[in-house]
Amino acid sequence: MFGFLSFAEITVNKLENTMQKRFGTKGVTKLHAWESLLDNNKTKSTAEKNKAVNEFFNKNTRFEDDIVHWKISDYWATPLETLGSEAGDCEDYTIAKYFTLLRLGIPPEQLRLIYVKAQIGGSSSKVFQAHMVLGYYEQPNSIPLILDSLISNIEAADKRTDLRPVFSFNSEGLWVGNQAQPQIDPTARLSRWRDVLERMKQEGF
Repeated sequence: MFGFLSFAEITVNKLENTMQKRFGTKGVTKLHAWESLLDNNKTKSTAEKNKAVNEFFNKNTRFEDDIVHWKISDYWATPLETLGSEAGDCEDYTIAKYFTLLRLGIPPEQLRLIYVKAQIGGSSSKVFQAHMVLGYYEQPNSIPLILDSLISNIEAADKRTDLRPVFSFNSEGLWVGNQAQPQIDPTARLSRWRDVLERMKQEGF
């Protein structure tokens, strides 16, 4: 169902045309930088790919709440929209990293978008807020490495005691908490995920 997003060649001309129309020359420049990221890392190790992609989006994207950025309370941007606008919230960082790593050849079963409760204010704080990160799983039941928009380092989930997983998903399934097996097709439950996949297809992915 989602193979066109994971494995098909990207229609570069259509992507560039879409970017030019929506975000102008500056957006096209960002798209070219993303294409260079892909070219420069396609033969690198998985660890190097994870590091390069995490750094690229963390450095080139400023954090901005949806209500300010898109005038909508909760909007999931496509990677093109995140690149072109140079801004996004935690979901947008995570979505962009996910599809970029897929494009670099990381198998979809090794990547999950993880909704967490993030502890704010230190280890003794009782304040938590909703957050999303990307998890890389070397094996299905292994402790994932966490790619986070809030910090530059990629750390194992058991080192991120400030994060409490709620559920995770990718193009193949949805997991609740730390379950080993997916439950359902994520598009059946996550309307915003379904919407972002459709918009990506229209943009040229």
